[in-house]
Amino acid sequence: MIGNSRVVPLSWLNISSLVPRRPVWTSELLVSRKRRRASGSGSGMTGDCSRERATRHFSCISSPLIFTIEPTHRRYSGVVRPLRYSINVTLDGCCDHLAIPADEDLHRHAAESLNRADALLFGRVTYEMMESAWRPPASTVGRPDWMEPFAQSINAAKKYVVSSTLEQVDWNAELVRGDLGEAVQQLKRESGMGLFVGGVKLPLALTELGLIDEFEFVVHPRLAGHGPTLFAGLSKHVDLNLVSRLEFGSGVVAMRYEPKR
Repeated sequence: MIGNSRVVPLSWLNISSLVPRRPVWTSELLVSRKRRRASGSGSGMTGDCSRERATRHFSCISSPLIFTIEPTHRRYSGVVRPLRYSINVTLDGCCDHLAIPADEDLHRHAAESLNRADALLFGRVTYEMMESAWRPPASTVGRPDWMEPFAQSINAAKKYVVSSTLEQVDWNAELVRGDLGEAVQQLKRESGMGLFVGGVKLPLALTELGLIDEFEFVVHPRLAGHGPTLFAGLSKHVDLNLVSRLEFGSGVVAMRYEPKR
């Protein structure tokens, strides 16, 4: 805890060390290289061979660049905008926010994730936890400067709160009631860059409904030795395709997946 502004609530996010090494996206670049090989440009290597060699090379480099083949802030119009989920987790599967360390890279990454979304989708517990930690005039005593971009992003973000017990919300927020699936589908049909969901129980329910379009697991090199664990009670398997992999100097790895359709 830093003053009244706790690092605790960041556990549900992909939430961006003071080390000089910068993270590097690899998989989108590899896909791009593979497509070029398959089309006959460049050397005579096959796409698979190119991908294998590129993987060996790019997985260990440190670079000031983040490679991607997609615009960071692409807007979706006329199609369903994506619902993205990101959460920090230890190597043994614990998603308890008290077990997750936070640093500058994680806060930076979290702020970038929020800025890719038009709105945030919370359950009651996550909303109240975030509000108590980040809503002004939350104390900033002892809070490092590198937390400010995240604090500003989450404070300004539009929020939807799924709750049957709260009577009102006023942190730039709106209550979501009634049928969860219908309500979220309606939000996804609106134009924009996408939606971002946080927490544990709400994403479980949305996964059961097949409504999450992207999962990001920020894996920390730590063994917690306890729970809770993600998706406990999920009624069916959900198979995923790896989309990208991002390594931080601290040893944390953020892996982004999309469901197999």
